Amino acid sequence: MGMYQLNGEKLAAMIAAGAENLAKNADFVDSLNVFPVPDGDTGTNMNLSMTSGAQEVGRNSLTTVGTVGASLAKGLLMGARGNSGVILSQLFRGFSKAIEGKTELNTKEFAAAFTAGVETAYKAVMKPVEGTILTVAREAAKAGAIAANESEDIEFVMQQILEKGKIVLAKTQEMLPVLKEVGVVDSGGQGLIIIYEGFYAALTGKEEGMTNYTASMGELINAEHHRHVQDFMSTEDIVYGYCTEIMVQINENKTGQKKFNEEQFRDDLAEMGDSLLVVADDEVAKVHVHTEYPGNVLNYGQQYGSLIKLKIENMREQHREVVKDKPAEVSEKAPYGIVTVSVGDGIKRLFESVGATVVLSGGQTMNPSTEDIVKAIQSANAEQVFVLPNNKNIQMAADQAALILGDDKVKIIPTKTIPQGLAALLVFQAEASFENNANEMIAAIQDVSSGQVTTAVRDTTVEGVTIKKDDYIGIVEGDIKISNPSLEATTVATLTKMVDDYSEIVTLLYGADVTEADAEKIAEEVSNQFPDIEFEIHSGGQPVYPYIFSVE
Repeated sequence: MGMYQLNGEKLAAMIAAGAENLAKNADFVDSLNVFPVPDGDTGTNMNLSMTSGAQEVGRNSLTTVGTVGASLAKGLLMGARGNSGVILSQLFRGFSKAIEGKTELNTKEFAAAFTAGVETAYKAVMKPVEGTILTVAREAAKAGAIAANESEDIEFVMQQILEKGKIVLAKTQEMLPVLKEVGVVDSGGQGLIIIYEGFYAALTGKEEGMTNYTASMGELINAEHHRHVQDFMSTEDIVYGYCTEIMVQINENKTGQKKFNEEQFRDDLAEMGDSLLVVADDEVAKVHVHTEYPGNVLNYGQQYGSLIKLKIENMREQHREVVKDKPAEVSEKAPYGIVTVSVGDGIKRLFESVGATVVLSGGQTMNPSTEDIVKAIQSANAEQVFVLPNNKNIQMAADQAALILGDDKVKIIPTKTIPQGLAALLVFQAEASFENNANEMIAAIQDVSSGQVTTAVRDTTVEGVTIKKDDYIGIVEGDIKISNPSLEATTVATLTKMVDDYSEIVTLLYGADVTEADAEKIAEEVSNQFPDIEFEIHSGGQPVYPYIFSVE
């Protein structure tokens, strides 16, 4: 029996089933990482991102498809982790935009939403590549549009979307030579197909145990952004005493209401206090701000529409309760703050020693979400903040955080490795301007060559390098150069490929399972070949990678 109208409740069930199916198969998606390293995290990132979206759906009204779509988009926005999570959030942002205001969907509206999602996601990616999740999503959406012209059955349209997606996913090996060489399909595309499989199962009533998904979701989005400064200041020194949250139902058609412009809205509110967070779409603007005059914030919000939710808390009273027995300490807002991402206690201490304000735990094995980065920026307690992602898979989530808080207050320095992050930090000058510091930090990362050593998780061949499972592999600027059963031999050979007659300094960060004596032996062997090289050796304490190093 077919389905000719899709309502909010059924769409919510599809989302829950898609998220649950992805959660069950996240490890499999991780295993499709092109590099045979033990930190493939596409499945993990997509899973955590989709989980955040499904959680938000479960907390809100299911009465219409429009409200369900809006909840999904907001949950995904704040929960997006890694590039794959951000792209997924954009796919469903476009989907939700296409169905906003609708109570139910027919087949043509349903198919059009998938097409709108693809268009939004492509706009979010600077240089789209064929053979990725975008290709799978695009071709699947095309099949959905064709099916919608042939049938009024929602189940049939979803079936065609899923089947076409599977066909295109299998072809990603032909589109990207590296996938064919390694013998895997695109991991992001696979994750999307797993979500679509859940969608189809929910539509056809074959969910089999996935209906309790909402109860298994992670923590709710924490809106108490103000608590991060409670231990660092005296009650008397709180400048903006009221934690104010409002939600504005934007109504531009009502007489006397202003036309909503998110950038102007954020800029105006920024003049009223600090710790500002604005999340908005075409219908609702949600605001969190610390202000001395909450009435001004409420009055300003009403210029754009009705206040449908508000909360005002006296932070001075809260603070007095929290720090009753603590000595008063003054914490003024610094001109600049620096947020950096790393994993390993030693690397964390190293970043702090050269000036990092906040070191956010994360990396290949656990990418921080957009919300994690937003909170880290706010906890830096600075007028303007630089963010060093130190991983290409954290870049897009960092970019989204900057958009939420405002590009005038946050600069993302595109560091892809720990050594690049350290190099950028070392050129920071407190007396320089925001723009000049950003330019100098970006320039500094161009002078650093980064490498690392880890273990292979499977037999494969990558760019002509034959790799055996459990061998050590040496990676230079993202490319595998060496594979060898010996950790020492792999590390020395990798460094030898990086060092030349113009090299001056090698920084060697040894991991949790390596001793300082091991690292010194590596330095000695390389120094025998390049006697003019100076070595700096530090305990990084990082997992997964026995050695991370840079050459300057």
